Amino acid sequence: MNATYVPIAEAQMLIKKPVSEVFNAFIDPEITKNFWFTNASGSLEVGTTITWEWEMYKVKTDVFVFDIKPNQLIALTWGTPATYLDFEFEAVSEQTTYVQIKNYGFTEVGNELIEVIKNNTGGFTTVLDGLKAYLEHGINLNLIHDKFLKK
Repeated sequence: MNATYVPIAEAQMLIKKPVSEVFNAFIDPEITKNFWFTNASGSLEVGTTITWEWEMYKVKTDVFVFDIKPNQLIALTWGTPATYLDFEFEAVSEQTTYVQIKNYGFTEVGNELIEVIKNNTGGFTTVLDGLKAYLEHGINLNLIHDKFLKK
């Protein structure tokens, strides 16, 4: 066996909405603001660098969009050092979409790598929980806003 192990932080969720609506929720920052970040410098488009902001934590990050396949994939890099972030969309039926978020390309090793994967998996699970509540029920649960205690 000569396979190379690539550590991945991964989260997934079934969303009871059409794939085009779920896909657009990540492309259009006016929708994304209801379940993830507080501000974005623009919509996701191939070849662009966008800044995402979480005002309550005074945190910003630049994302570079390198691939979009409508209703299937959004692929970008983000953070410092940059890691890969893929959003994969699968139409299970006309009214349901399976979303997977995969984050990989980490530079950390050992316990630091375990901590990063644990934190990112939990964070992306929270994003998908918020997405589900917002798209299916029109409720902004403020999950990201309330995830960490602000001191």
